[in-house]
Parts: sequence; C-alpha cells; structure tokens
Amino acid sequence: MKTRNKASFALALSLAFTAAHADLTVGVSLALTGPGASLGLPARNALTLWPETIAGEKVRVVVLDDAADPTIAMKNARRFIEDKVDVIVGASNTPATIAIAQVADEGQTVQISPSPAELQPGRDKWVFRDVMHAEYYTEGILLAMKAAGVKTLGFLGLSDAYGESHLVALDKQAAGMGIKVVAVERFTRADTSVAGQALKISAARPDAVFVVAVGGGAALPQKALKDRGYRGKIYHTAASLTPDFVRLAGKDADGAQVMSGPEQVAEQLPESHPGRKRALEFVQAYESKYGAKTRTQFSAHIYDIGIMLQQVVPLALKQGKPGTAEFRSALRDALENTGAAGGLVTTKGVLRYTPSDHWGYGPDARVMVTWRAGDWHISQP
Repeated sequence: MKTRNKASFALALSLAFTAAHADLTVGVSLALTGPGASLGLPARNALTLWPETIAGEKVRVVVLDDAADPTIAMKNARRFIEDKVDVIVGASNTPATIAIAQVADEGQTVQISPSPAELQPGRDKWVFRDVMHAEYYTEGILLAMKAAGVKTLGFLGLSDAYGESHLVALDKQAAGMGIKVVAVERFTRADTSVAGQALKISAARPDAVFVVAVGGGAALPQKALKDRGYRGKIYHTAASLTPDFVRLAGKDADGAQVMSGPEQVAEQLPESHPGRKRALEFVQAYESKYGAKTRTQFSAHIYDIGIMLQQVVPLALKQGKPGTAEFRSALRDALENTGAAGGLVTTKGVLRYTPSDHWGYGPDARVMVTWRAGDWHISQP
C-alpha cells in the first residue's frame, strides 16, 4: 500500500468541501476530542497510510470530529451526504456509528464502520462493519474462561449500545458453556468512578469478571476491581486494547486478558494465519511513522478499509464515476460480493461480505492476548 505524505493529506482535508467533485471522496467521522479520542486519534493516523490514488482516481479524505457524540456524528453524516461523498467511514464508537447509519441508509451511501454497531433488521443495507460481531468476541472470551475453569462470572460494562451487545451475547452463550453470571453492573462513559459497582461485583466472588469498556476508560474498572482486592481473572473486549488502557491502569493492567484482533500481536501469529502478512505490513507502516508499540486495533480497522477500497473501487468504476448514485450503488454491490469473489485478505484474516452478512469476519479473526512484562502476548489455554 503506497503511503500518502502529510502534505498531500493536509491539502486533501483543506480542499475537501471546495474542490470540484471529480475524485473519490471519503467522509470520515471520528472522535478526535473528548473521552473517545484514544480510539479516534489512532484511526485518523491510519488514514495517512491510505493510497493517494485508486484505479487512477485521486482519493480525497474529509475528516470531521464527532467527539463520540451521536448528535454531532449525525450532523457530520448529513454534511457528507449533502456533499455527495462516495463512502462514509465512522464512527470510532458504537452509539455514534448507529447515528451515522441512519443517515447513510437514507442517503443511499456506503458506510464502513470500524465499530461493531448492531442495527435493526433491514437497516444495514448500506452499512458494512470492519469488525467481528459481538457474539464472536464474547464466544471467544467464554471459551477462554471455560478452558481456565471459570464457573461463575461478573459483568461490569457500559450502559450503552456497545455494552448491551456484549451482555446480550453473554446471556445467550454463558449457560451453555457451564458458566453462571452472578452479578451485572453498568456504568457510563462519563463516569469518573466505578467503585460502587466494583464493590458489588467483588462481593459476589465470581471466578472472573467480564469488563466491557473502551480505550482508556477500561482502566477505570480494571483498577477499581484490583483496589477492592479482587484476585480473579479479568477479561476485556477488543475496545480495551489501547496504549491509554495500559498507561492509565499502570501495574494493575498486569494479567488483563483481551479478546483482540490478530493485528495487535502480528509478530506472534503462526505463519499459517491468513492475515499475518497484512498485519505485519500494517505494523511496519504504522509504527515506522508513529513510533514503536503505537499500533491499535482502531488504526488497523482504518488501514483495512483502505485495502477494501483498493479492491472494490475499480469494480464500481465500471458502472459509474465517483460522485454519482450509480457509483455509490456499484460500490455497495462490490463490497457485498467480496465473499462470492473468494474473500479479501486484511490484517485480521479473510473478509467475506455477502448479501445477508455485512459483518464479514468469523471466529478466525480473533485471538486472546494477555498484558504481562510490558507487552501483549498471545494467551495459552
């Protein structure tokens, strides 16, 4: 993947809404400020790794800050639709992604989501996720718990769409794996303390706790549980795996287990892993530019979207030019048929969208990792 330089990227941003619409235009809504910035900023960084042109078309990227606020994200999406962008990318959190999805559907414009947004049946015709479904992440965590002998479990998660998706998946699968949920506590992204919730979870004495939080915010329950003397296993979803989490959790991060995408531990993947080569390419490109150990799954998601566009844009150009309804419709069709075309290799493995599946990834796009000795390591059962 050819890397765009900073100058051309900045120029693309400054001219995005004023230049003639002759290029491939991608509208990107991310949390660049506020509590969600630990997700949005690495994602924005990865945009600089996208190619400058695809199939002879200049790639113009428009980045707007939504501050993880669904109302702002919806306004950004409406601005993108008015400007007739060809693709919307966003958001970096689930509630904002759901808000954008409504506008993308109304505007019949492809949205590629780097967060696992659950939508009403039939409402994702134009929405494609660049992550696994919450059920697969939760299943992987439960399998790891079962292998570790966990019998009782506490849930400490966000009281929003992201937290709810994992709680629903947990309710569906835990009993079938012989694991009983003995305590459920919720908190918001704006909370500055979860001491009360952690105390209630600890009092239930579960063998393990399942934390569903995001970025640096995941350090709050991790530390609170340790402060209350909890000594059981603590498992996290992929959204916890950020530099901010380990920085804010400090020594209390030790032993945290996260169901991650494989790109986070690219060097540790077996040669047989289908995404290993792409993952290593991503790590080399990203960390040579932003520093060692700066990779995140959120930056990898955006990198993968660049890979997707390189495959589907040439197909869509056969039906129309960028900026037209024909092109946008053809782009959607091309994405939807990646599965029938044999799949698309990304940093996670093989992506296979179909008309009935706009998630595309299966269980092979996950790996359990543990924080120890100052780094993430693939966990052994």
